[in-house]
Amino acid sequence: MKTGTKIITLENGYHLWTNTQGTGDIHLLALHGGPGGTHEYWEDTAQQLQKQGLNVQVHMYDQLGSWYSDTPDWDDPAVANNIETYEYYVDEVEEVRQKLGLDNFYLIGQSWGGALVQLYAAKYGDHLKGAIISSMVDRISDYTDHLAQIRKEALTPDELAYMQKCEAENNYDNDRYQALVTRLNEQYVDRKQPPAIAHLVDTMSVPLYNAFQGDNEFVITGKLKDWNFTDHLQDIKVPTLVTFGEHETMPLETGKRMAQMIPNARFASTPNGGHHHMIDNAPVYYDHLASFIRDVENNQF
Repeated sequence: MKTGTKIITLENGYHLWTNTQGTGDIHLLALHGGPGGTHEYWEDTAQQLQKQGLNVQVHMYDQLGSWYSDTPDWDDPAVANNIETYEYYVDEVEEVRQKLGLDNFYLIGQSWGGALVQLYAAKYGDHLKGAIISSMVDRISDYTDHLAQIRKEALTPDELAYMQKCEAENNYDNDRYQALVTRLNEQYVDRKQPPAIAHLVDTMSVPLYNAFQGDNEFVITGKLKDWNFTDHLQDIKVPTLVTFGEHETMPLETGKRMAQMIPNARFASTPNGGHHHMIDNAPVYYDHLASFIRDVENNQF
């Protein structure tokens, strides 16, 4: 498949930005988080895997509503109700697969993308060679419990009380609250703070992010507050890698439990990695990913 950017048209008429990097017969489709984030932390994945001795074609795309793809009219309730669902986005993955001509491929997803990997592997697993769940729990209660603990450790009692007061009052748009969010982000989400993917404006699709997550990574007020896939982990039949950062928003014990519950899975953690540990500690993250792919390819997983 040719490398570079390709705009695909979905059956619903919207357009998605896609990009392919790398060479080889192994194909990896990468799903970003948010929802409403972008593909950008996957941009060097083909290069990183090549450093590990693997030639992989990496396919990225921005999900509907995200920065490089079409933005629906979120102010139209009919549009929002139709698109802002788990079902829409997992079926979008399948349509992207078809449009790009992929089969017997690997699917990786980070955070929200990791939820889509779980859903896709259970529903469309016949198309997969392997699945990688990066930094996403199977049930949201584990996440919220962990958030409560890390906020207690990272903030003073006064700062924590202030955040909780703002959240109870739905008062997120103030400098002190957002400064505390930034501090937590720098400790648990983007620890390395790479300038290469920085922008002059925020590229997050705020309406979409708010609909599922809420104001920020440390409060869950959207549809994700009901996320629970635990009973369906057994439906993921393909070889699976569950990988978390050692210093992030998702609890390591949940990742280990998920790997035990998925029929054919392993767990790996990234030292000094936050939620975006593919950036925070790329050599270790991609060593784990390359080892997983190599083992599956060699029938040694």
